[in-house]
Amino acid sequence: MNNASYPKFKLGDQLTPEQIAFFNKNGFIHFSGVASPQEVADIIRSTEDIQSKWIREGVKKINGVPIKFGIDENNKTIVHRFCFTSQYCEPVHAFVNSQRVKALKVLMPDGARIAENEKDGVVFNHYVNTDNSNFRQMGWHTDSMRDIFYGKKIMPMLNVGLYLDDSSSDKGGLRIIPGTHKQNLFSMLFKKAYFMNNEEDKNEMLVDAKAGDMVVHDGRIWHRVAMSPHKGAASRRRVMYIPVILGKYQPKDDGSPTPLYHHFQKLVR
Repeated sequence: MNNASYPKFKLGDQLTPEQIAFFNKNGFIHFSGVASPQEVADIIRSTEDIQSKWIREGVKKINGVPIKFGIDENNKTIVHRFCFTSQYCEPVHAFVNSQRVKALKVLMPDGARIAENEKDGVVFNHYVNTDNSNFRQMGWHTDSMRDIFYGKKIMPMLNVGLYLDDSSSDKGGLRIIPGTHKQNLFSMLFKKAYFMNNEEDKNEMLVDAKAGDMVVHDGRIWHRVAMSPHKGAASRRRVMYIPVILGKYQPKDDGSPTPLYHHFQKLVR
């Protein structure tokens, strides 16, 4: 399977057998035009509002999870990585709890839930390539590695990515290695150096998405975000990630400690 041949699907109230089979085989699936232009605009506006509030009030962490700050192309402080976003932005909360997201639970075993107040909650990533940016790319990793740092057994999970900007190779773009969600534990732990390895893999695939598209990937799949060849506004890439998880319910609050894996986030630049 190559970029020219991987299919993009339409998301209805229920997934089709073809869509489920594609995800089970490849560990990801791409749905076109899931969010309307108005929904995309409302989500962006709401995150900009909470960004201004957090910067103005000097907020550094939410429920023990650090907020990642940086500098944009206008030399202004911005939030690169939001956490628990749906708890502060109503348009995000509304989308997260829509039937479009709930329909994806069929890709998980029974009992799957949307983790709005667990792990890092709904994460909003804002990549921009500037000389002073702290978030231009992200090295190879799997999302399921977080379970190890929590001292837990690795459980099935989905990361549901909603694209707020067009994202292709000109933005760096998401690169995944299809089928690696079926790898053994040793490969998941040691196949690549987490976050430090940004090198192209001969088996990687570029995910070419438009604003409003949704890309769902299995938490065990290897993926990275490449650096845009452009600088400033031309490199901007905003994606919202909704976790769908299993296991014991473990909500976060103001007294929650900072998870160990966030120390590795310092390597993400």
